[in-house]
Amino acid sequence: MIQPEDHSKEKERLASLESYSILDTLPEEDYDNLTAIAAEICGTPISLVSLLDNKRQWFKSHHGIDASETPKEYAFCAHAINSEEDILIVQDSRTDERFHDNPLVTGDPRVIFYAGIPLSTENGLPLGTLCVIDHKPKLLSQSQIASLKALAKQVMNLLKLRKSKIQLNKTIASLEEKNIELERFAYIAAHDLKSPLNAINSTAEIFSEYYHSSFDEDGKKMLGFIKSSTKKLKGLIDGLLDYSKSDSVLKEEQTTFEIEALQEDINGLFSFDNSLKLKIETPLERINTNRTALNQILINLVSNAIKYNDKNEVEINIKIDKNQDFYEFSVKDNGPGIPIKNQEKVFEIYKILTPTDKFGEKGNGIGLATVKKIVEKLGGSIYLESDPGTGATFHFKLKSVENEAGKLKMA
Repeated sequence: MIQPEDHSKEKERLASLESYSILDTLPEEDYDNLTAIAAEICGTPISLVSLLDNKRQWFKSHHGIDASETPKEYAFCAHAINSEEDILIVQDSRTDERFHDNPLVTGDPRVIFYAGIPLSTENGLPLGTLCVIDHKPKLLSQSQIASLKALAKQVMNLLKLRKSKIQLNKTIASLEEKNIELERFAYIAAHDLKSPLNAINSTAEIFSEYYHSSFDEDGKKMLGFIKSSTKKLKGLIDGLLDYSKSDSVLKEEQTTFEIEALQEDINGLFSFDNSLKLKIETPLERINTNRTALNQILINLVSNAIKYNDKNEVEINIKIDKNQDFYEFSVKDNGPGIPIKNQEKVFEIYKILTPTDKFGEKGNGIGLATVKKIVEKLGGSIYLESDPGTGATFHFKLKSVENEAGKLKMA
């Protein structure tokens, strides 16, 4: 018997094999199907997907034998990966000086015939083979060899897909970790900024109240600038806190609640505004969704409709319906509308399209970005429909999860 030599690029080959994280994994139907097909096409009792590490050949799939691995020094496949040809065929191992006294020939599984196709990476590094084995001498036709090569390519496709999935999962995990860290930083930074900002604002208020008469016009302007700046910054910080806390809102379970309770929630928050006419239209008596998230979405949309409305009387009409597995919502106002060119931009974080609202306050560009984030993370979608002069309608949908305790009833 002649033991196989290490591959000319053994170190790189082993590193490449390790990158697939495939060794010692559980059996998978996709690989088993390919070895079963290979054995059927070639008319052999045994077919293997064999991968070679530094000490053994390990079988990702073993059709026709129970063994899951053998020592590398006995492996026909270890010779195959060193072959200059794209297939190693041994018609009768008993007459081949490399294998005639090999324990795998003289004992079980009695490898007399062997044909192996190297499983090579795009860089030409062989990881192992797809091979077929028989207990007696054999010849393969050209069509059988071509089919075996095609199946070997499919094995490599599975391995590439596995590696891509691993890399994708690592990338996703890394991005999620960075996103969590970024949101945590935003929350902590915004939270820590509120205390000194409140102190500045309170000091400015005290100065304004007790020392207003002591300031000249320039001093009064500067004090007003301090007060307006702190107010704007406080609005931005509150927006950042809302945006960073939106993920915790999403973790709340879905509950069933009455439409009437939802209307009371919304009306209660805006009861101070006598110029507001808000109406909810729906054929539903109750809905099942994340109540806190829905409240936050509607509060943001209603607040925006009020702040940027150009009418003396603000009219907001909320419609709720159900279509298969989704609740469909629309929030329509009678404001000035939004040009088509800006209808996607309104959902971008920090994007401010209007210098100030009707109260003279500057927005922070976070509210609608928060709404979009919540809607999409709840499995829904949102879009804007508007023509200048005819108001704006925000359409969004949320997934519905019904259960026996909370089935929907139509009014």
